[in-house]
This record gives sequence, C-alpha cells and structure tokens, in this order.
Amino acid sequence: MWKSPADERGKTMRQIQTILSRWRDRRAVPAKSATDRTADSGHHFVELDGHSFHYRAWGQADSPILLMLHGFPEYSDAWSEVAEALAGSYRCIAPDQRGYGQSWAPPEVESYGLRLLVHDMAALIGQLGGPVTVVGHDWGAAVAYGLAMFRPELVSRLVVINGVHPVPFQREVAAGGAQSAASQYIRLLRAEGSEERLVANDFKAMLGVFSGKMGMEWLSPEKHEGYRRAWSDAARVRSMVNWYRASPLSVARPGSPLSEVPRLPVELLHVRCPHLVIWGDGDTALLQVCLEGLDEFAADLTVRHVADADHWICHQQPAQVAELIGSWLAERA
Repeated sequence: MWKSPADERGKTMRQIQTILSRWRDRRAVPAKSATDRTADSGHHFVELDGHSFHYRAWGQADSPILLMLHGFPEYSDAWSEVAEALAGSYRCIAPDQRGYGQSWAPPEVESYGLRLLVHDMAALIGQLGGPVTVVGHDWGAAVAYGLAMFRPELVSRLVVINGVHPVPFQREVAAGGAQSAASQYIRLLRAEGSEERLVANDFKAMLGVFSGKMGMEWLSPEKHEGYRRAWSDAARVRSMVNWYRASPLSVARPGSPLSEVPRLPVELLHVRCPHLVIWGDGDTALLQVCLEGLDEFAADLTVRHVADADHWICHQQPAQVAELIGSWLAERA
C-alpha cells in the first residue's frame, strides 16, 4: 500500500492530484479545541491510566456497546458511516487509539507494543462497562484479536473487517509469496524517517497509502480535510508508524522465504467467543490467503465476503457492512 505498481502509478497519481487540488480549492476547517469537542455530545475525552484518550459515540447510552477500533492511517471518524447505520440499536464507541487523532501519543517505539495497545482498550471497556462486542479493521483487528484472546472476559462477540489473525498472517508474510509482496510497505513504514516522507507535500505520500490499486473515490475533500487534521504533523504520524516498528512481525522479501520466524504462543491465540469476519474481496494489502486456517483458532467462525469492496470496505459499502454486523449480532443475541 506504500505505492502502486508501475502499471497503476499513473492512474493513482491522477487520483491523488485531483483530491489535492479539490482540497486546496476549499478553505481549511480549523480543528475544534478540546473544550469545543467535549461540548459536542458525540465527542468525549476519558482518562486511561493517567493519559487522555478521545472517542466518538453514536446511539443511546443504554444500548448494547460496539467498541469499534480503527487501523492505519485512520482515526475514530473512520467508523462514522457504519456507526450511524447501527446507532438505532447499538451504542457505537470509536476511540482514537494510542498515537492517533486526539489521543495520547508517547514518542517512544516501545510504547506501541500490542500488550499496551490491548491494555488501553481493556481500560476503556472497564470504564464503559463490559463485556462488549469488539469490531476491528486493519490494525484495529490486531487489538480486537488481542482483547478476545487475552482478555476474553471483556469480549462477548468479535467482528473483524479486513484484518488478520497473527498466526495465519505471520505464516503468509514469512513465506515469500503473494502476501510477502503485498506487505513490503511495512518495511518502508518501519524505516527511520518514513514519517517525514509521509507528511511531505501536503501528505501526498500518505494518500498513496490509501491506494495500492484500490478505489479512492470514497475519499471526498471533506474526508480528506478530516484526515489531514488527524495526521497533524510528522510527530503525530511518527506515533502512528510506531505501531509497525514495535511489532515483532517478520516480513520476507518476495521469493525469499524466511528460515526463522517469531515463535508465537499458539495455544494462547484462540478466540473463544462467536467470531464474524467481513472481507472486501478486492483487498490488495491483506490477501484472502490469510483467512486459511483461521477456523483452527475460532471454533464459532462466520465469514462473509463482499465482492465489490476492498480494504476500505467500511467507506465503500458502509450500509452493507452495518447490515452484516447487525444481522449476525441478531442471530447471536
């Protein structure tokens, strides 16, 4: 996802230039202060272990909770369309995770290990009242899996949207095949100084993260303005990229499988609650091969495919995503 292949680069760059020109034609909307956002009933700040975290909320306070976890390079607003569609029946809570948006962003790489990221969301569930249904996309799925595996008492049901379980994913990125090739952007993001390249020229390279041969039509000028404010500057983007730097994931070069990979505690990586996977089949960053063997770690597994969507399915098909979540939850009520 760092940049598209040569046969797609021209099309992608034209899309990026169109979005940038539209954005420049509009007046920038200033970010609201913490006081302004707190006054808005949809925006909240909470203290977790002495640090400030921001989250958005939709729906009635007494409705069942869906904790919705975004991935890279997004923030809480990534869930707005899906959450609005579910708010009639659920209390949708979408935090800016550590390092993102308006939440706490420590500078050290070691502050972004999965154990700490899971601890943040466990603390949030503790304040909201659990157990809850956890919904995760991309990196948010990694935290969602961590909650389900290591804090199962907090998770009643697990929904993952174009996200991967650690065992099948490590298997595939280490194999030197198609997923290894698709994951080379991880090497680029981990490189020192990647945040400076991402923010240069009005975040032009960051927009490339959204492409990778995938549709960008959903990224309207209004949405781009929101992302630009959330990305803020190189220091904020560095904290986002630190999720990749702190990960123990080993990525092979295409055609060169790894002889040694991190040893995972496989016996501890099982999902004991009902588990739904929603998959946009056009994803070029995470490939469907990563779903193979998932049933070995989730006894109660349901997989639903969406043909006309890719990694950004929550933006491309929000009504369908909401319907799939809602109908599955109704079956598991």
